[in-house]
Amino acid sequence: MPKEFQTQVAIIGAGPSGLLLGQLLAKAGVDNIVIERQSKDYVLSRIRAGVLEQGTVNLLDQAGVGDRLHREGLVHHGFDIAFDHQHLRLDLEKLTAGKHVTVYGQTEVTKDLSQARQALGLPTFYEASDVKVHDLLSEQPHVQFIHEQQTYSIKADFIAGCDGYHGVCRASIPKDSIGEFERVYPFGWLGILSDTPPVQEELIYGNHPDGFYLCSMRSPTRSRYYLQCAVDEDITKWSDNRFWDTLQSRLPSSIAGHLVRGPSIEKSIAPLRSFVAEPLRYGQLFLAGDAGHIVPPTGAKGLNLAASDIYYLSNALIEYYVEHQKSGIDQYSATALQRIWKAERFSWWLTNMLHHFPEKSRFDQRIQQAEFDYLCHSELAQRSLAENYVGLPY
Repeated sequence: MPKEFQTQVAIIGAGPSGLLLGQLLAKAGVDNIVIERQSKDYVLSRIRAGVLEQGTVNLLDQAGVGDRLHREGLVHHGFDIAFDHQHLRLDLEKLTAGKHVTVYGQTEVTKDLSQARQALGLPTFYEASDVKVHDLLSEQPHVQFIHEQQTYSIKADFIAGCDGYHGVCRASIPKDSIGEFERVYPFGWLGILSDTPPVQEELIYGNHPDGFYLCSMRSPTRSRYYLQCAVDEDITKWSDNRFWDTLQSRLPSSIAGHLVRGPSIEKSIAPLRSFVAEPLRYGQLFLAGDAGHIVPPTGAKGLNLAASDIYYLSNALIEYYVEHQKSGIDQYSATALQRIWKAERFSWWLTNMLHHFPEKSRFDQRIQQAEFDYLCHSELAQRSLAENYVGLPY
């Protein structure tokens, strides 16, 4: 017989979305249980993005996990866009009336949230296998899974699907009840992490005749670099020296000499896609984060978009339990999707301006150049880019 539990909100997924939702709900007195199919060590070891919008920082503060972020995070007041050997600095504070972004790795965000949940003694099941959701259209759905060879059944008022693109939640919605919109890009990002100082203090997004590149960082002594590559690239053919040589050849000459080389401590290839599922609700199941949408990493919207989902969903659930109002949960999908599609548009636009597409003609290349030239000479264009980069309001 399965062990049975009762909770108000069952959260599937212990990444930043699920843990942030759990923390916000717990602080408001809403019971929740988190179920995660991977081990805790695996979840905390995943290398992900690290540019946080101010709205995300504010939400982490609200959840009570912002102390280390403010001590160790790097506040960035601007960033560079380079086109071949030209480059433009976007002054975010000037263009957005004082707004900025903070560089703080997603791995660290997840660690902070995990420690906060553990400190509160909130129930979390890691390494849960055969996770299934049932009775989603009833007033009391339940989650069934196996943990340490024991079957569990958790009854809840609501289920939050924060289990990523390949998770069980979206896959459990009947195909005729959900629409999917997707663009798969014909390239990927080859990335390395190295314990070397960044080539400069702010990020550089670059378009070079040989392909896109990004110079980012996690700290003053740890750098994160990316190169555009074929989607089926053989990573074993990329030695550290080959990566550094290629990156240096793409950087503007005024910056290339500052590149510090070192051994990689992580190397991987990430495919790029744009994806949105809608609606984000089916019965008593809500989708949030990568379970409902994916953006290409150009523009750093992935984690931030997940945070805005959690902002809307946590407020809606708290409103339901504390104020006994249903309007928030009824409007969650439509409200979240408005911001999601704006972020999709921005990520798609920046990806198109900075990458080389195999099908691009000479005309298309000239359009890219014209786009960059327009950006260089139009403060209105710069303001639009900056407004989206620091994050649209919730």
